[in-house]
Amino acid sequence: MKTRMLIATAALGASAAPAFAHLDPAEHGSLAAGLFHPFFGADHILAMLAVGLWAAQIGGRALWAVPGAFVAMMAVGFGLALAAVPLPFVEPAILASVVALGLIVAIAVRLDVAPAAAIVGTFALFHGHAHGSELGAAGAWQFAAGFTIATALLHVAGIGLGITLARLSSNGTLTRLLGGVTALGGAALILG
Repeated sequence: MKTRMLIATAALGASAAPAFAHLDPAEHGSLAAGLFHPFFGADHILAMLAVGLWAAQIGGRALWAVPGAFVAMMAVGFGLALAAVPLPFVEPAILASVVALGLIVAIAVRLDVAPAAAIVGTFALFHGHAHGSELGAAGAWQFAAGFTIATALLHVAGIGLGITLARLSSNGTLTRLLGGVTALGGAALILG
């Protein structure tokens, strides 16, 4: 069973290709567009799941505080973009977040909740800014509500996956392996 899950996880990670979640701004502006947007970009999926996996590795208050910090700072980044406040290196920072969060999970970095929340919050600022800078003003708040909900759902999925993998592998090997696959997926996005 464990071998099959490992193979399936590795196959899914290896099959991830850049999906370019950053759509034509004319297509944005609705709750539905916001809900579906994060599910069409490997960068979003990998980073959001990694946040959940890391929160599950840390446990305790981190289960809600780490993803909560991501969602809150993503909203701040979105607001900054709507206010036309520039943020340098947005796309490189997003790609770096996938690699970094994957490595954090692979290495099983144990931090207190506050520094962990600060790390994911920093990355979230860039993710939110990308959403806001692509959108323009039409339907911004409906779109923001949608991608915020979707992001939280991906975090919950990562937490659930992390808890499940911890039960299947008491030493955390499966979660760490998935972190490594995430980092490799991020590297592939950078090189792709």
